[in-house]
Amino acid sequence: MILEHAVLNIKRGQSKDFEAAMAKARPLIEATPGFQRMEVRPCVESKDRYLLLVWWGSVEAHTVGFRQSAQYQQWRELLHHFYEPFPTVQHYGKPL
Repeated sequence: MILEHAVLNIKRGQSKDFEAAMAKARPLIEATPGFQRMEVRPCVESKDRYLLLVWWGSVEAHTVGFRQSAQYQQWRELLHHFYEPFPTVQHYGKPL
């Protein structure tokens, strides 16, 4: 199992719109083979910041299966305009 991690900094004052867009985008990623689960958590200390965690069966399920899909194009249209700056996405292996 692989854990995808990204800190999402949202343009000031757009958190409510981001949350609504994420609710629409969520089924797109959930339909991807290899997807296991996802959490989006708001930051306690910094308004307009979220932690995205996605569990995948493999890195390729994310980087190829999702990112090269039509669903990803819709995901991108719904969400990417909220980010400032664009987030760095990293993948982590099994817990020690």
